[in-house]
Amino acid sequence: MAVSYKKLWKLLIDKDMNKSDLEREAKITHYSLSKLSQGKDVSTEVLGKICETLDCTIDDIMEFVPEEK
Repeated sequence: MAVSYKKLWKLLIDKDMNKSDLEREAKITHYSLSKLSQGKDVSTEVLGKICETLDCTIDDIMEFVPEEK
């Protein structure tokens, strides 16, 4: 299973935020944001900071999708 953060990017649009705003307000590193952009794994601490900042739950920002073969 792979992780998709498409829900996060849609939520940022809905909240009229960009990635830099999220990085600054959630106090996450540029490296973590880069990993999210590439669909790579990040720590639960980073995901928690994002959820707290956006006032949402984990399933509002990510989902597991089947890996393509």
